[in-house]
Amino acid sequence: MQPVIQGVTIKELVTHSDERGFFREIIRETDDFFSHFGQWSHSLMHPGSAKAWHLHQRQVDWWYCIGALKVALHDLREGSPTRGTTMEFFMGDQYGARCVMIPPGVAHGCRALETTHLLYITSNTYNPEDEGRLPHDDPQIGYDWTAFPEIK
Repeated sequence: MQPVIQGVTIKELVTHSDERGFFREIIRETDDFFSHFGQWSHSLMHPGSAKAWHLHQRQVDWWYCIGALKVALHDLREGSPTRGTTMEFFMGDQYGARCVMIPPGVAHGCRALETTHLLYITSNTYNPEDEGRLPHDDPQIGYDWTAFPEIK
């Protein structure tokens, strides 16, 4: 079973399709996992590129992607019952449309499996004092962004 980090919420999205295309609602202000809007951003990632590790002390992130991402999260919060847990999952239509909420203190990163657009809302506007970074190969986390899928 996939480890779960306390406070991380994955919302499975509903898609309404017909011959014209589809409609998908991602976040409502009334969603239990949504608090408030600070900024909306868009990142284009080329196949194979990775962005890791990012960390915020106060900011919450909500991610949605168009394309395909391998996402990894690592809990670095003092006092968290899941401190030290790494959580890995995939996002994109082929994995089931979803939105993920990443709480403060959870290091996050992703790798594009194809050309991917990452659309994300943050609870605060960009503040360099709240933006933390760790090396992609941080030994405390021990995650290998270059690993290929497990052979089964």
